[in-house]
Amino acid sequence: MSIQIENIRKNYGAFEALKDISLTIESGELIALLGPSGCGKTTLLRSIAGLETPDSGRIVLNGEESTRTNAARRGIGFVFQHYALFRHMTIFENVAFGLRVQPRAERLARAAIHERVSELLRLVQLESYGRMYPEQLSGGQRQRVALARALAVRPKVLLLDEPFSALDAKVRKDLRTWLRRIHDELHVTTILVTHDQEEALEVADRVVILNAGKLEQEGTPEQIYNQPASPFVYNFLGNVNLFHGRLLADLTPAESPRVPSPSAPAPSAVVGFVRPHEFEVSAGPVNGRNALPAVLSKLNAAGPLVRLELIVADAARPVIVEISHARLRELALQEGNKVYLTPTEIRVFNDLPDDMVDFGSHI
Repeated sequence: MSIQIENIRKNYGAFEALKDISLTIESGELIALLGPSGCGKTTLLRSIAGLETPDSGRIVLNGEESTRTNAARRGIGFVFQHYALFRHMTIFENVAFGLRVQPRAERLARAAIHERVSELLRLVQLESYGRMYPEQLSGGQRQRVALARALAVRPKVLLLDEPFSALDAKVRKDLRTWLRRIHDELHVTTILVTHDQEEALEVADRVVILNAGKLEQEGTPEQIYNQPASPFVYNFLGNVNLFHGRLLADLTPAESPRVPSPSAPAPSAVVGFVRPHEFEVSAGPVNGRNALPAVLSKLNAAGPLVRLELIVADAARPVIVEISHARLRELALQEGNKVYLTPTEIRVFNDLPDDMVDFGSHI
């Protein structure tokens, strides 16, 4: 099922939860709605499901106006954060519930229901758990039961509201891989709400980033990560270092500072973003390069990359840099050493959100 969201607005009193959101979701896509708490993700999801009614705008499902269509008639499956399983029912009965309460004219025969539930339990790798109760399962297993129950009635759209947020990190990662595999098998149009950047970038065909009720950017995971459209998107997607400065002509990271001519326009204030892995670290200044002197204050070599915290003059916070273990051995770094940093990539913006003005260094 395709979904067309057109100029949706939703207020709760004076609070604007959604501000003129427009979005097209193609049939069979897996979309991640990504953003901080309170940005409007769940409100948008509930509006698509029919659990909220927008104040203005339209929701079109498969070409049909559905903004005020009853939720039960939309053909949508919903998986909540906290499973919402019936504790007094077995796992088999939980999955079968939606099939058994369908109108008599649409209800499958008992044998067909048994076959459908057995098929779904095999799909979510819980075929031997049918006679157990929810309290006997782990959190990850319960979430798989919740997904099987949502899929039982063959929904045209599957909505997942922070389904893995209550689980520990390893289980979340395993379930992300599992969800992607299930989606590739079934091709059900799926919308995943999450505040976990890694989850969104790993699972989704497209990522939609919301901020304060507005759509900041949409695109493939690669586009969102490599071509962030705003300072908010850049800062939200993982760790970044933020530098305040002034743009002198078309200065690039590898060039030496330039002095503008008297007739040149006044340099404009800018902010530059550099991710931790986008630095070259050297023991001394490099000829012809615009390097930033720094002092190594902390070194953490646990994990696949080495994490360095470096103090730069006039910086509000340490600069975070990631290098390989091989590079660490080459430099023979120790805490207290002076080094020089050269950005290999830097993304420059002319403005900065108010909540980020106190963060970063100055160049």
